[in-house]
Amino acid sequence: MDFSYSAAEEQFRDEVRVWMEANVPDDLRGGKDEDLEPAERWQRGLDWHQKLHEGGWVGLWWPEEYGGRGASLLEQAIFNEEMNRLGVSQGVNLSGISLLGPTLMHWGTEAQKQRFLPKILPAEHIWCQGYSEPGSGSDLASIQTRAVEDGDQFVVNGQKVWTSWAQYSDWCFVLVRTDPDAPKHKGISYILVDMHSPGVTVRPLVQINGDAEFNEVFFEDVRVPRENLVGDLNEGWMVAITTLMFERVSSSSFYRFEKLLPQLHEVARRVELNGRPAIEDEAVRQQLAQFSIEAEAVKYNELRRLTRQLHGQPPGPEGSFSKILASELNMRVVDFAMELLGPYAVLAKGSPFAVDQARWSYRMLSARGGTIAAGTNEILRGVIGERVLGLPKAR
Repeated sequence: MDFSYSAAEEQFRDEVRVWMEANVPDDLRGGKDEDLEPAERWQRGLDWHQKLHEGGWVGLWWPEEYGGRGASLLEQAIFNEEMNRLGVSQGVNLSGISLLGPTLMHWGTEAQKQRFLPKILPAEHIWCQGYSEPGSGSDLASIQTRAVEDGDQFVVNGQKVWTSWAQYSDWCFVLVRTDPDAPKHKGISYILVDMHSPGVTVRPLVQINGDAEFNEVFFEDVRVPRENLVGDLNEGWMVAITTLMFERVSSSSFYRFEKLLPQLHEVARRVELNGRPAIEDEAVRQQLAQFSIEAEAVKYNELRRLTRQLHGQPPGPEGSFSKILASELNMRVVDFAMELLGPYAVLAKGSPFAVDQARWSYRMLSARGGTIAAGTNEILRGVIGERVLGLPKAR
């Protein structure tokens, strides 16, 4: 594997770095946006997204005909590296950009592409994902939300849950059961629902970290034009799998260890253990080194995935590996930070003695969710066991 970049790619990196240094607000660098209240964080993320779009940095890899730059995979990787270096987010509407957009490019009709794709990158339409239900999380194919044909429309009834940013969304790509008599992986369809339609109700779920990122969404006699069906009727499972493949590839990039580990090192320098800085303790240093090793393993596994794509192959199991590794490493890192902070770990944001504005407790309370999102780690281990290692299917 060749880890070097060409002169043109390094020139592209310089272009990204110059623009970032001139345009990234100080209050968003290094994860400082975590200090904001949730509604303000969303608005700052939207403002930042629009600035990124104005600079031509949103959806770099999208084809030019849909508003992207047609950038290479390596240029996208370089851009992500530079974003991670500054510890800044990539804005909002990731469900639209990373999940629905590529799915529509593959499965959508020309009319759907022309209608929906141009509004995704500038965040004119914010998208959310309507997959999980109260009784259908890991077993996604058991969904019960129904869509019944009525002329040139579907009438949708049911409930979704774990719907990220639904309270801010304009549209939702939803899995529905259109043939209740078919086997559970059949009879599923993939439709696009206007979140402003009569009969759509969103109820935010307040999490243990105080955010309400996730939501319940209820559909009561919601009418959806048949032209919003993606793929064939009753054949939505393959469309859904396409979206999931892109989700598992993108989810591991949510963990920016380039930001997190230096901040953990700084905590270890500031707090004392047995009367001296914790970073001088041998056991602490060994744990910090172990985290760095594992972060590098995640990085190189992602490069292996990138290499597959550069050779024209579709995303493979590397996405599932990285999602498990990154989400669990993230949990161990923030748990260790809480150990280092000791009694200071329980202080809330706003306390005069809280370290780093209590970001570490916020991160700790948020971390478990990462092992559930984009497919639970338990399910992904089963997928890897069966499809990569050839183990018998669990009964």
